Amino acid sequence: MKLVKKVAVIFDRTNDSLMFLAVLVLVFIMLSVTTEVVMRYFLGRPLIWVVDITEYSLVWITFLGAAWVLRREGHIRMDLVLNRLKPRTQLLLNIVTSVIGAGICLALSWYSAEVTWDHFVRGVSPLTMVDIPKAPVMAIIPVGSILLFIQFLRRSYSYLEGWRASPNTE
Repeated sequence: MKLVKKVAVIFDRTNDSLMFLAVLVLVFIMLSVTTEVVMRYFLGRPLIWVVDITEYSLVWITFLGAAWVLRREGHIRMDLVLNRLKPRTQLLLNIVTSVIGAGICLALSWYSAEVTWDHFVRGVSPLTMVDIPKAPVMAIIPVGSILLFIQFLRRSYSYLEGWRASPNTE
C-alpha cells in the first residue's frame, strides 16, 4: 500500500505542477492579448502571432488542468438530479459515470496519440499566419487525456469504497 500512496502523491504533485503551468500559459495569453491590443490600436503595428498562439494555448490549458479540476470535483455535474437520489444511489451513479469517463478518456488518448504521431511523421502545419508544426500543439491531448483517465479511475475507486462502506438501507 505504501507504493500506491507514493504513486498517488507523485501523480497529485504532477497534476498540481501541470495546473501551475496552465496558469502560466493563461497569464501569457492575457499579456499577449493586451500587448496585441496596444500594438494594434495605439501603435498601428499588430502582432500577427497572437491569435494563433492564443488558440493553441487554450488547448494546452484545457488538457493541462482537466485532471486537476476532476480531482477537486470541479467539472459540471447534474446536481439537480443527483441531489434527489439517495446517497448510496448517488455513489453508484458516480461510479458508473466515472468508469464511462475513464473509458472515453482512454479512447481519446489512444486516438489522439495516433493522430499526433501521424501529424509529426508527415510534418503537418496548419494554414495560419504562424507556421508551427501541428504535432507539438496536439501532443498535450493524449497526455492530458491519459492523466484524466487515471484520475477518473481514482475517482471510481474512491466512490466504490464509499459505496461499500455505506449501509444498504435503500
